[in-house]
Amino acid sequence: MDTFNFSCVPNIVSAPGAAQSLASLIRQHFPQVRRVLVVTDPGFLATGLVDAPVAALENAGFAVSIYSDVRADPPEAVVIQAAEFARGCAAELVIGLGGGSSMDVAKLIAVLAGSRQELKTMYGIGNVTGDRLPLIQVPTTAGTGSEMTHISIITTGETTKMGVVAPQLFADIAVLDADLTLGLPPKATAATGIDAMVHAIEAYTNKNTKNPISDVLAYKSLSLLYTHIDAVCENGKDRSARQAMLLGSMLAGMAVASSPCAGVHALAYPVGGIFHVVHGISNALVLPEVLRFNVPAAAHQYAELAAIVAPAARGSDEAKAMSMIEELERLAARLHVETRLSQVGIKESDLDRMAEDAMLQTRLLKNNPREITQADARAIYAATL
Repeated sequence: MDTFNFSCVPNIVSAPGAAQSLASLIRQHFPQVRRVLVVTDPGFLATGLVDAPVAALENAGFAVSIYSDVRADPPEAVVIQAAEFARGCAAELVIGLGGGSSMDVAKLIAVLAGSRQELKTMYGIGNVTGDRLPLIQVPTTAGTGSEMTHISIITTGETTKMGVVAPQLFADIAVLDADLTLGLPPKATAATGIDAMVHAIEAYTNKNTKNPISDVLAYKSLSLLYTHIDAVCENGKDRSARQAMLLGSMLAGMAVASSPCAGVHALAYPVGGIFHVVHGISNALVLPEVLRFNVPAAAHQYAELAAIVAPAARGSDEAKAMSMIEELERLAARLHVETRLSQVGIKESDLDRMAEDAMLQTRLLKNNPREITQADARAIYAATL
């Protein structure tokens, strides 16, 4: 068996209402901490769901500051501003409370405020040199799994993104609380859920770092997500299904931490970066055609996953793989998620630029089970138009 490395967040708390226990978790793990910074976005702050966890922290004697200017696909300027805010309030611990963008920014705040290394020197793999502040991640969507990864994705130009990948970005504690996700609208629930499913599928088929642990995590993740996604989109108040989705998303995050994403994400990034399509929808749009492209190299693995998504599939591995892909297309339609690039304003004349941009995602493309050239990327986009 091939050798591999596997690392993950050391402490996980999973229970509805668990965010109310943040004060006791901090006292248990970081008894010296008194000043806490909560990182979130304006939309989640407006829901009022931040109020109860913050009040519980303040009632326990913690001084709490809130940074709520996180934006989707966070640009460098936001990260730098947030780090300055953290230094200004002398934060001793950072809590990421939100979706993937808030948690990604929280990771970098913890590093930037805990050392004097500049953000521009961190891009790439293993380039974080300093320490960080203690970090707790509390996801409010079941999608990115960012609470379990050591990756932070930042928008570095008008449409380009770069990643910071370093072990320092692993959180100390992840808290999964379904109560924080109960108000998420069906469209956002569907988009983030499909994003998590893509994480599981891509981790399971990574041609470089796929390993026995990531396989088990990805398989269980996909099972939880596929089993419960219809229920949470139909009834967003289903706490049990919401908690299962959070667990599935977390397991997918654990899987991609050691067996990262690949071609689907590489081709999704230009869709989001150029056309400002939310990440989960970007993934959903290109997912079927990327999987079809990969079948010659990943049919056996897709056939194994078909046991979850399309259990009635019969025949060869290729036939089972195609059944899985077709069921994923039906799922997107059932959840009222866009299935064609034209539905988000993309035209034939945009495809060359998109294919060029996709080729910049070498960190992801190298993991794909089948090599994707620029011509391949354009053909995949054209088939999705």
